Amino acid sequence: MSEQARLDLQRRQRLGMAEAIWGEHKTAEQIAAILQRQQDSGELALATRVDPAKAEAVAALLAHDPQLQFHSDARCLSLGAAAAGRPALGEVLILSGGTSDLPVAAEAQLALQWHGISCALVLDVGVAGLHRLLDQLERLRQARVLIACAGMEGALPTVLAGLLPQPVIGVPVSVGYGVSAGGQAALHGMLASCAPGLSVVNIDNGYGAAMAALRILLSSGAAAEH
Repeated sequence: MSEQARLDLQRRQRLGMAEAIWGEHKTAEQIAAILQRQQDSGELALATRVDPAKAEAVAALLAHDPQLQFHSDARCLSLGAAAAGRPALGEVLILSGGTSDLPVAAEAQLALQWHGISCALVLDVGVAGLHRLLDQLERLRQARVLIACAGMEGALPTVLAGLLPQPVIGVPVSVGYGVSAGGQAALHGMLASCAPGLSVVNIDNGYGAAMAALRILLSSGAAAEH
């Protein structure tokens, strides 16, 4: 199965980020083989969108390798060690409008940590209780980049981008009643935001938001590491 995959094992050297495995539409056999190839090549090995049953099947195929970890909150599998920490690049804070957004926020957090980036979650600060967000402003000002995950109408990134100067990356989440349309309302609201400079990724794309934040850190912080 692994022979069918053309792995980009030089992506981290070229772009600063490793290739991740999209696990949702791959078999356990495919995921196990690719994870093993990545680790054998000395590359970061991470698979996203893996449910518990598939994670258990991968673990069985890898003989329950103690280096294999299932990160249930993030719905991800990792094999081996994360990249060394890079504190000089600064911290990313990942916010969520509500606790229902946690899987997407946790995916972003794990993807950044896997690349050695310091990051933390700030949960349940949606605009329905705006005081909860305002109470966190001093903490938020310390971050280099902010990632905001929100469902419903997706207003959180717009509010953040109107209050704080850092880059803000909006992640629409497929949470909300019928008119939310599986995250479409949040996506359209973020794309139509009047807050200048707000960046938006696709619905539920926590990994993509993490890599956008990583690109920002790498482009602005390379000199800080030397």
